[in-house]
Amino acid sequence: MVNEASMSEFVLVISTVPKEEDGKRIAEKLVTERLAACVNLSSAVQSFYWWQDSLSSDREFMVFIKTRKALYPQLERRIRELHPYEVPEIIGLCLSQGSQTYLDWIKKETLA
Repeated sequence: MVNEASMSEFVLVISTVPKEEDGKRIAEKLVTERLAACVNLSSAVQSFYWWQDSLSSDREFMVFIKTRKALYPQLERRIRELHPYEVPEIIGLCLSQGSQTYLDWIKKETLA
């Protein structure tokens, strides 16, 4: 387990995309550009949300991005550039616990 000071430097960023291909394209770019150490793309989920004053429901794919907190602003800009939605979901969650070896790996595989 890592101490709280080192934990605060890592984030899990969550997004959704309308098509699996969108998720793959975004994932490959973020990892290739070293903005993320790892991106997981889920199978389809059903999302319910308000959009333009009405209830919407769509099939989407969840994107889970592991990175360092220092890269979040650059990562968010890049997701906005690559994302097909007008208002993409981009949520960053600071990590409170994690395996030290995994967090060391995230640090090693992302931009300094």
